[in-house]
Amino acid sequence: MNSPINSSESLPIHVVIVEDDPGFRSALSKVVQDAPDMHLAGSAGTRAEGLTLLQGAPADVLLVDLGLPDGSGIDVIKAAVLLWPSCSIMVSTNFGDETHVMRSIESGAAGYLLKDSSPSRMIDEIRSIASGGSPISPIIARQILARFRTSAPVSTEEQPPLEDSSALLSSREREVLDFISKGFTTQEIAKLMQLSHFTVRTFVRRIYSKLKVTSKAEALYEARTQGLLSS
Repeated sequence: MNSPINSSESLPIHVVIVEDDPGFRSALSKVVQDAPDMHLAGSAGTRAEGLTLLQGAPADVLLVDLGLPDGSGIDVIKAAVLLWPSCSIMVSTNFGDETHVMRSIESGAAGYLLKDSSPSRMIDEIRSIASGGSPISPIIARQILARFRTSAPVSTEEQPPLEDSSALLSSREREVLDFISKGFTTQEIAKLMQLSHFTVRTFVRRIYSKLKVTSKAEALYEARTQGLLSS
């Protein structure tokens, strides 16, 4: 049995908030600052300020509102994917329509929450996405599932040949995937592989991209289906 890792040995989750509502931003900033396992690395109220923050040291989690006064938060998401590839991006917004949801996910967001959760409740969602999860508001999840259910299935004759995913994953990526399947957290994997947690998160993002998935559950399902996990 693996011995648990002392939480005091783990680095805090560095969080950046881009939110135009001063009250919500202040409340969210406070609960992040009060959380013992988190550090508020920065906050911004506009698209321009958010893009400026991205020029600094990368955060672990980026919370982005879509309705910013000087543009769309999707621009911040796209820039973060390029500048902070190891950062987990979560949308926190009032926009629940399909266009905003799909554009955010396609741009690189791993989580999508409507502002019906209290700032204190969102702390758990931040921990979830920092550990490789994909927090999504239930109403948004149902919307995404409905979209896929209404999509016309591709017949077997029209399907292109399957790619060899095992060849696409590097040995390090397969090692990370194997640890994930055994229930290890990002921090635990980093210690076992003697890597920084930033590097491990980068491996996780590459695995998701290569397997064409957006969550740990989907990654494990695809890995088992394609025989990528060690027995």
